[in-house]
Order: sequence, then C-alpha cells, then structure tokens
Amino acid sequence: MGYAGFMRFEPGELAWLDATEEVEIETATPGGSPHRTIVWVVVDGDEAFIRSVNGPTARWYREAVANPAVTIHSRRRVQPAHALPARAEAAADAASIERTSDALRRKYARDPALGTMLKPEIFETTLRLAHA
Repeated sequence: MGYAGFMRFEPGELAWLDATEEVEIETATPGGSPHRTIVWVVVDGDEAFIRSVNGPTARWYREAVANPAVTIHSRRRVQPAHALPARAEAAADAASIERTSDALRRKYARDPALGTMLKPEIFETTLRLAHA
C-alpha cells in the first residue's frame, strides 16, 4: 500500500493563505504536545510555501520535518478562527527556493524583515504545504 499523492489546496484556501500576512503553524514531535509559532506563508501559482527564518535549528522546523502533519492557524483576531490541516514537505530544490524567494519579495516587499528570509543559509528550510 502506498501513500496518498500530493494534494493541492482548494482555490479558497490558497486565497486565504495568500491574503494572510502571518499565520501560526502548529507542530508536534511524534507523540508530543502541540506547539505554535508565527511564520510567513506565500503562495505561488497553486502551491504554498514556508521557510524558517531561524534555519534548521528552529523548533517548529525540526518538528515539521519529524512529523509533517501540521495545522495552519489564522492570527487575525477580527475574523473567526481558521485552522487548515496541512502536510509539510521538503522543497529545497532550486526551483522551489526561487519561487518561494520571489513570492516573499512580492508579498513582503515593504517589510523591513524581508532580507532575513532571503539569506542563502536558510534556503534549505523551504517547505511546501499540501492539503492534509
């Protein structure tokens, strides 16, 4: 028996991710307690990506690699809570890194922290989010 294939998000889910400036990613070690942290999420075409600003030592990144079942939560307090079950998968290939970097430049062009997300030493932490 094989694993289910990569499932893309629905257009409405992608639109929500694209419009949301910051989200919380909920991760956990296998069998461990849930943990949330704030991340930037970008959409390019029909795929969503995240990257660890703190590199591979970030807790959420290590947990997502060990247990790819994650949940993306809205940080906006003015709207109803939104939780999106997802699966994180490595996207450290050159094309995905470039797509993610370009999408970060578009979405966060005016954010002074943008440069921290474009450092080559963290490119390896680029992850693609798929529908769970």
